Amino acid sequence: MTIIANPIYDAVFKFLMEDKKVAKIFLSALLKKDIIDLEMRRHEYTSMEHTRISLFRIDFSAKIRENDGAEHLVLIELQKTWLITETLRFRQYLGTQYLNKENIIEEKNEHGQRRTYGLPIISIYILGYPLGNLTEPVVYVHRRYLDYDDNPLPSPDPFIESLTHDSIIVQIPFLTGRTRNRLERLLSVFDQEYRQADSEHYLEINDEHLDDEVKCVVHRLLKAAAAPNVRRAMEIEDEILSEIEDRDTTIMMKNKEIEQKEQLIEQKEQVIEQKEQVIEQKEQVIEQKEQVIRSMIKMLCKNGTSIEEISKQLSMPVELIKQYID
Repeated sequence: MTIIANPIYDAVFKFLMEDKKVAKIFLSALLKKDIIDLEMRRHEYTSMEHTRISLFRIDFSAKIRENDGAEHLVLIELQKTWLITETLRFRQYLGTQYLNKENIIEEKNEHGQRRTYGLPIISIYILGYPLGNLTEPVVYVHRRYLDYDDNPLPSPDPFIESLTHDSIIVQIPFLTGRTRNRLERLLSVFDQEYRQADSEHYLEINDEHLDDEVKCVVHRLLKAAAAPNVRRAMEIEDEILSEIEDRDTTIMMKNKEIEQKEQLIEQKEQVIEQKEQVIEQKEQVIEQKEQVIRSMIKMLCKNGTSIEEISKQLSMPVELIKQYID
């Protein structure tokens, strides 16, 4: 058995992907394409220690070889999160890639004309939670070029490639026990079933019968486990995630309190509305009574009955009867 650092931690994953050979192995397996060259983009890693956020992001520019032998540049945006509340931030980061002028390239077409277009973007999302009803550990979302009748069109166009992107989603919870292919064997180092009982910082894996690529990844994670700065960074992440959980718990409790207060206000508003309806009904009854009294007084006056006599008959003050007559 071998003890390795747990790559669910951003510091460990960053350490892992900073190794160019390991990054090429991982990304090549995810893309299912050969990666000829790979460069990590500068200033793309945002430390949790400084930002107090729970989302990790790192970008690569890569030259890849398609199955037909064609080679071209792409931008690979790799994002990882363990909190479902952070998902919307993915859209914000993706938007910055479309706006970034560094992602614009200029090339000549077959007619010798210069064309400017954006690098094709491939977004990879590594999630620590399941997506709805999808139970596959890795989900591919590919663009398709179709005509009006849904017939496939042959070759991609740089203009369209600049405005759309493919996505790959990895669901960590569904990796457990999956080693059916090259990618799943590599991703098995994320399997949280291998966590040590006394520390979530480390995984205990069986290093027998590992292929060369997985051995390369494991060797890098062994180095991460021995690096003091990585170990300290994992402790900091635990503290930050604890703060986030406390924050979310506080927000949840406040939301519940607000909801209860809103229900109470709604109940009071209903009571007030009911009382207003009762008052309105009483006012209608009073109005109806006054109309009856007014009609009686007019009828008695028409018959020649004096105000004093009407006062006696209706048991009402003379002044009030005069008001009705007026």
